[in-house]
Amino acid sequence: MAEFRIESDSIGKKEVPIDAYYGVQTLRAYENFKISGIKTHQEFIRAIVEVKKAAAITNKNAKVIPENVADAMVQACDEILDGKYVDNFIVDAIQGGAGTSFNMNANEVISNRAIEILGGQKGDYSIVHPNDHANCGQSTNDVFPSAGKIAVARLLKKAVVALEGFYNALNAKAKEFEKVIKMGRTEMQDAVPITFGQSFSAYASAILRDIRRFNHAIKEISKLNMGGTAIGTTINAAPEYVKNIVPTLCEVTGMELTQAEDLIDATQNLDCFVFVSGMLKACAITLSKMANDLRLMSSGPRTGFAEINLPAKQNGSSIMPGKINPVIPEVINQIAFNVVGNDTTITMACEAGQLELNAFEPVIFYCLFESLETLTNGIHVFTKDCIEGITVNTETCEDEVERSIGIVTALCPYIGYAKAASVAKRALKEKRNVRDVLIEENIATREELNKILDPYKMI
Repeated sequence: MAEFRIESDSIGKKEVPIDAYYGVQTLRAYENFKISGIKTHQEFIRAIVEVKKAAAITNKNAKVIPENVADAMVQACDEILDGKYVDNFIVDAIQGGAGTSFNMNANEVISNRAIEILGGQKGDYSIVHPNDHANCGQSTNDVFPSAGKIAVARLLKKAVVALEGFYNALNAKAKEFEKVIKMGRTEMQDAVPITFGQSFSAYASAILRDIRRFNHAIKEISKLNMGGTAIGTTINAAPEYVKNIVPTLCEVTGMELTQAEDLIDATQNLDCFVFVSGMLKACAITLSKMANDLRLMSSGPRTGFAEINLPAKQNGSSIMPGKINPVIPEVINQIAFNVVGNDTTITMACEAGQLELNAFEPVIFYCLFESLETLTNGIHVFTKDCIEGITVNTETCEDEVERSIGIVTALCPYIGYAKAASVAKRALKEKRNVRDVLIEENIATREELNKILDPYKMI
């Protein structure tokens, strides 16, 4: 039995594995682009197959392709969406050609399965053709970005769910610690008192902004250039197809999608991806700053801040017994570094477009998917394995507030800045309590100080 079938394209003939649903163009791309070693993201595969299904339905209704061919392609798409033949999507996530390799990978798999459904043998493109039928009314230049946007929108929605859980966990801690006071710090120096409840509430407020930004980003990314074909002029697409492709795609995906008002603009300008990546970067920076705070507050446990305790997740050293490290905040920091790096790549790739097309969407989606996946997974881990298990060393924090020089700030309205600074300077030099210095200098009585320096009034 033959192990290969012979297929040909504009370059020439090539042997394709007899059982493969992909064809010659996919195989050439597989051989050309051994770059990342990572195959196309599953959400991207799902989205492009949905695009092909919607196109087949729309072209059928427009009477552009035979009904039996369209029905066979729709069935093939449904089978792929059910998880079959996904292993035939073999092109590398990073590829040249503006995504043509991935588009043709989808076209060939769908066509070859449709050929089988119609009783033919894989590779007999006289029955169903990857370009004439599976790609009818389309171009890589509207299919690839539209499928990518659908995938990004779905991943953003998953990220929102993760952020909402994180927000709820922070609010729960804010309520739990609403009366636990600690010394606030600015520029790593003692400032004025604050409660842990206020600190965690501030974290939650920042995350709420991220949630709102992400929801806005979903709307921004849901505007598609489907129907624009090669450069947005709709060449080779039937008018009925151009009008109905996005509404049909909404039905297929169950998503709220719209067709871009200017298809030429939407084909050549990719600022929407810079916008979305910027939202991811902003969120990552917020999470990383929060992780920094937690690492500082939990430092010690004997020689650091020792204000809070993070859940112990694993041994911290191969040589130092009993050492426990803040591994969850550390991984959040690393995720943030990666997201920021991806944002730089996305920004430069979007800038590098020329004239009517940007050829660098493959690396844009590669980076966006990675940022979304790692950020979402990191948020889940941060919530479950860190935030929810945080405890506070209440007595340590209260003692630090009492010993702090910063509380002298509350005296400024009573004795003036200069006198308060003098008291602070003496207390610091003599390593004494501010209250004792004030009483010794007859500035205030202990009863008056109990009222003025009540930390809960300072917050």
